[in-house]
Amino acid sequence: MDFRNEINASDFLTRKELDEVQLFRLKKMVSRAYERVPLYKQRMDASGLRPEHIRTLKDTALLPFTTKADLRDTYPFGLFASPMGEVARLHASSGTTGKPIVVAYTADDLKVWHNAVARSLLMAGVRPGDILQNAYGYGLFTGGLGLHGGAETLGVTVVPISGGNTERQLMVLKDFGVTAISCTPSYFLHIVDEITKRGVDFRKEYKLRVGIFGAEPWTEEMRQRIQQMTGIRASDIYGLSEIVGPGVANECSHQCGLHIFEDYFLAEIIDPDTGAVLPDGEVGELVLTTLSKEAMPMIRYRTRDLSRLAAEPCACGRSLRRIQRISARSDDMLIIRGVNLFPSQIETALMRVEAVLPHYQIIVDRVRDLDTVEVRVEVMAESFSDDIKTLELLRKRIAGAVFEITGIHVTVTLAEPNSIPRSEGKAKRVFDNRKK
Repeated sequence: MDFRNEINASDFLTRKELDEVQLFRLKKMVSRAYERVPLYKQRMDASGLRPEHIRTLKDTALLPFTTKADLRDTYPFGLFASPMGEVARLHASSGTTGKPIVVAYTADDLKVWHNAVARSLLMAGVRPGDILQNAYGYGLFTGGLGLHGGAETLGVTVVPISGGNTERQLMVLKDFGVTAISCTPSYFLHIVDEITKRGVDFRKEYKLRVGIFGAEPWTEEMRQRIQQMTGIRASDIYGLSEIVGPGVANECSHQCGLHIFEDYFLAEIIDPDTGAVLPDGEVGELVLTTLSKEAMPMIRYRTRDLSRLAAEPCACGRSLRRIQRISARSDDMLIIRGVNLFPSQIETALMRVEAVLPHYQIIVDRVRDLDTVEVRVEVMAESFSDDIKTLELLRKRIAGAVFEITGIHVTVTLAEPNSIPRSEGKAKRVFDNRKK
């Protein structure tokens, strides 16, 4: 059904109208950042750039990049463009140096955010009157409150259950007649595991029909496995705290990429090594510029997420360009014996073997100056056998599937169902012991 209302009217602007909106907001945002954020003024002055030099959307390439290091170096409030009296909310994400990444929102920023999430939910198939079990974490993390605000804006009944306490999740999912759920894909798989252990028929006992999954990379093969196991529509949502939180982009029902809300966010793809802007269709690093953020505008933020932009028309009728599913990050790349390896490649290979369950770990080590990779993966109970030859054949099938995609020989360790620890948030799947 073509569901259009005032909430998602911007999804269906003509390309010309959308470009005009983007340019108007870009000019306004660049001026605000230049006048109010010392870091941006310093960098623009150093390159002889002034806000009035931004005359077309292509001039975005003249602007300086922003990186996560900039947020750490200006901790906590150095990138704010609004006085604290106008800041309605602060969020933060964990940082590797002990200092969190702090982000800010004015009241109008929150309205923009909630609108973007409401449009995301509409794309995913959620409708007013649905009951959403929001199992993203509340608090400083942007996921919980971001989804919550967008769902209420749409007219959805929200169950703010947050993450964890799986027993309570199962009770609410059934007793409340929940029709939509939002959480990480790995945590949803954990919920499904627990239902399966109880011998319950998921499709018969639960009313769930839509899942909004994000906050961690997951592959198309993982999505297909989830949909086959449960019968729900598994939709990918994309966002990051530095830009706004969830709601930067989302899949429509055709599941052919994530539509970016381009009236709020200007997207580019660059060569991660040179910084050069790449044309639509080429794979590179996603760079985002906020167009409506008042409290903390972000100019050309380097996400480190690898994707590509698709400008071809989508069957849903939206004019918004799409990004390819984010399944790898440039800074998550492993270099194994000189070969670039992304964890998502291994997941893709594993999901091609029927006996494999969607729970695994990748252990990287160095033995006698040689990199080694062990893939520890759960397999179905019936796949275990006292016959050593049968088990060895399964290991070879899995190792062969990994080699076919990555070109890397790995050691495969078969694990029994439920033996790999489950996560109530983002799953930790890679253990690189070479860094210790």
